[in-house]
Amino acid sequence: MSTQTEVIDGYVAGTWKIDTVHSDVSFYVRHLGVSKVRGHFAAFEGTIVTAENPLESTVEAVIRTDSVSTNNEGRDAHVRGEDFLHVEQFPELTFTTTGIRAKSSEVFEVDGNLSLRGVTKPVTLALELNGFGAGFDGNAVAGFSAATEISRGDFGVTGGAAGAAVGDKIRIALEIEAAKVEA
Repeated sequence: MSTQTEVIDGYVAGTWKIDTVHSDVSFYVRHLGVSKVRGHFAAFEGTIVTAENPLESTVEAVIRTDSVSTNNEGRDAHVRGEDFLHVEQFPELTFTTTGIRAKSSEVFEVDGNLSLRGVTKPVTLALELNGFGAGFDGNAVAGFSAATEISRGDFGVTGGAAGAAVGDKIRIALEIEAAKVEA
């Protein structure tokens, strides 16, 4: 890992818990090659450690796969089933950082391992540091936006008979607000 220290306006080192009320974990996938079906996960948690050297920071996140919603009950039941997420056997999707690279003082590439359906693959998130500030209660908060694209086939997500109608590439978008944990 690089030891380069980036200069970031207002940067605050510390441990942060994701504020799920003010965060969003969503995705979209092509349907029939002509439209995009969107969805999100309602249950997730995570810890972000912003190190003194930002490039040594870490993220650990867990998403409950049974919390998926595409705003259609029938489709949601299918996505939770064996053809897609198979939530009974694989109740969690996890992400853990393996490294961070700076593109600028506000844009980073976050490398990590994504585990889905018992398969772990490396992914890179394009991360934008939105800033650090004070919440309404005066405690420190931080904001991040991140995105990546994965191949569902890489994770054994076939889609069953519906798989032919659903694109292989899934775009994942994260809008994260986190609150600093006091030591």
